[in-house]
Amino acid sequence: MRVILEPPAGRAAPGPWKARAVEALTAARARQRRMLQGLPESVLVQQHSPLMSPLAWDVAHVANQEEQWLLRALGAPALVLAEVDALYDAFRHPRAARCHLPLLTPAQAFAYADRVRAAVLDFLASVPEDSDAPLLRGGLVYGLVVQHEQQHLETLCATLQLMTGHPYQPPVRPRPRPGRAAQGEVYLPGGLVRLGSDAPWGYDNERPARLAHVPGFLLDSHPVTNGDYAVFVAAGGYTDARWWDPTGFEWVRAEGIAHPQFWLPQEGGRWLRRRFGWMEPLPPDEPVQHVCWYEADAYARWAGKRLPTEAEWERAASGLAHAARSQPWGEAPWDAARANLDGDTWGPSPVGAHPTGTTPEGVSGLFGDVWEWTASAFQGHEGFVAFPYREYSEVFFGTEYRVLKGGAWASAPVAVRNSFRNWDYPIRRHIFAGFRCARDAR
Repeated sequence: MRVILEPPAGRAAPGPWKARAVEALTAARARQRRMLQGLPESVLVQQHSPLMSPLAWDVAHVANQEEQWLLRALGAPALVLAEVDALYDAFRHPRAARCHLPLLTPAQAFAYADRVRAAVLDFLASVPEDSDAPLLRGGLVYGLVVQHEQQHLETLCATLQLMTGHPYQPPVRPRPRPGRAAQGEVYLPGGLVRLGSDAPWGYDNERPARLAHVPGFLLDSHPVTNGDYAVFVAAGGYTDARWWDPTGFEWVRAEGIAHPQFWLPQEGGRWLRRRFGWMEPLPPDEPVQHVCWYEADAYARWAGKRLPTEAEWERAASGLAHAARSQPWGEAPWDAARANLDGDTWGPSPVGAHPTGTTPEGVSGLFGDVWEWTASAFQGHEGFVAFPYREYSEVFFGTEYRVLKGGAWASAPVAVRNSFRNWDYPIRRHIFAGFRCARDAR
């Protein structure tokens, strides 16, 4: 990994950020401990899926990244030897091979994380809040590290969902509030839209902010639900090549896939689903999740629609440029009434359960519950400049990955914004992803 010392032009001016950084770092670490407390060492070191790292690897990896960026990159001395860096280098070791490395034990990993955090908070006192240094402008590097930790906590949630030998029981499973979603589509007039972001804690792949014309289109007022998707399954959607991208249909046939991951068919057309440590009837009014891009694309074709582009999704969330908003509902800070984020619900809410998060134009559920697949490949925006290292975004640009927007129930608010870009392979189903449909306005 080669650090890039000069940021792209146009970054926001410095401002008070230390208190926000401490609060966000503390919240992320407290969430990690709540999630993993009580799990035996055998579970923490086990490879639960070739798609995922051992849980203890993520703990030490997060700490190592924090040490590298919030201590060493800012001039503080190293706490560990370079050999530890190598063990927790995500590019050097594929996930499926990490369980074979001489990793720190879980107790050592947690102790290392605590040692790093104490050093970071101590060193922070000497960091100037008004620095114009590239990594410190607006607290950029602290924002990147906080988001990195929270993104790994979402990864831990996915690993816990994949566990079979030791079913995970979340600390709580709140009863979802009832939904009151309007049905149908919303027409979104075309016009100039502000895309991307220059926010101090934004990633390089969101930059630069720019204006673009997005034509008018129709967008579903809420994500596709389990009940909607079950109709597609019952109609033989998985066996009809007309609806599928040819590569996706070949994958479905080769893998024997006939429904979303973690669904279990029952007699009479009913479904159960496996959620962490419990089995439950499939709630028809929740957004469908654990579907890949190919499945989302096939459903949209079957419904006579398509997936929205990334620009269309941002237009729905932000509005038109003359009245752009930073979040779907406006400028008020996130709270649990506006969107299902932060991981404490351990699953999606029924559509319409967060009416105060609806856009002024009537689109609901754009933040939280499920990541939403878009039609767009993951590419750099015009004017993209990698910062602070190319491996975060640039090496993934191309046609292999599809963009997801909006965050899921397991995502942290600090890592969800209109411009935030997630991406994954079009066959990935273990992530907390769903979708909504769009179509051209005629």
